[in-house]
Amino acid sequence: MAESNQSALKILLQQWSNERRQALRERLLAACDAQELGADDQLLEQIQAFSAPAPAPADPDADLGAGLDLMAEAQTQGEVLKRLLDGAMRFAERSALYVIKQGIASLYAQRGFDGEHLKQGVPVVPPAELEQLIQGQIALVTGPGPAYQALLGPVGQAPAGALRIIPLHLRRKTVALLLVDSGAGETLAHPNILRAVVLGAEARLTYLAGAKEEERTQAEAHPSVLTQRIPDTISESAAPALDPMVRVNAERSARVLVGDIELYFPAKVTQGQANGNLYAAMRDELDRSRASFVERYGAELESHHQIFYKTVVQQLCAGNPARLGPAPWAAR
Repeated sequence: MAESNQSALKILLQQWSNERRQALRERLLAACDAQELGADDQLLEQIQAFSAPAPAPADPDADLGAGLDLMAEAQTQGEVLKRLLDGAMRFAERSALYVIKQGIASLYAQRGFDGEHLKQGVPVVPPAELEQLIQGQIALVTGPGPAYQALLGPVGQAPAGALRIIPLHLRRKTVALLLVDSGAGETLAHPNILRAVVLGAEARLTYLAGAKEEERTQAEAHPSVLTQRIPDTISESAAPALDPMVRVNAERSARVLVGDIELYFPAKVTQGQANGNLYAAMRDELDRSRASFVERYGAELESHHQIFYKTVVQQLCAGNPARLGPAPWAAR
């Protein structure tokens, strides 16, 4: 039966149910008035509650529109991904998003799963079925199997009766996977609408990526003109929490190291700023200072929080990352 026919049947049955409830209520109240029943206030309240019309069925079109509007307002790729999860939760009990980097999936964020069992950022080596999805050989996964079990591992939950695994593409490349399932329920009410939500997220990601590329091109053509920085690309997962005292000390050390570069190599700094390619002008100095920072605070801290990189951009590039140029440790 077509989905539109199912919706019409639901509405018809709902109307019939409401009419029967109202008729029963009127008969009970009439019996009370005729003193055939000795009703008290509590009984009358129960009758009233029983006979109240059932809530109107959810409007999937309105939910879809609200979800797409939220994504259209997102200003960063991270916001798009989080709003994608919020939109998916209008049509599924549980959802989880995995970002893809170098063929490996990592849990980025989730909704509806038990937080006690989550393993944020744990890499998932794709089984053959999931690899086919990432490579675009299949459009989506619709049932239980190796792909579902692999993505269920980081959230540590019991499998559901119905599910979808939908790829999220950017420039013809799979950059993330959206897992949605029915949780304790048996079905997903609107699986095709879930695909539409993902397509809406893809459209917004493409728009933001194009804006960032345009900004980079303008910065290269006119390096002296400051432009607004477009948000960073999708990260593997949310960065782990950093102790405030460690952050304060790390930021102070980064400012000192970068300040020394500015103090002892002013000519190179000026040259790099003028050419819009600071890293090419002073590769050795920047790499040496970064190595000192990493030696003290660790590569993992810099990888997750990019304290040294952000300090270089702020102090030596006037806040414009395009002026740094293609440094191997620059943010992607």
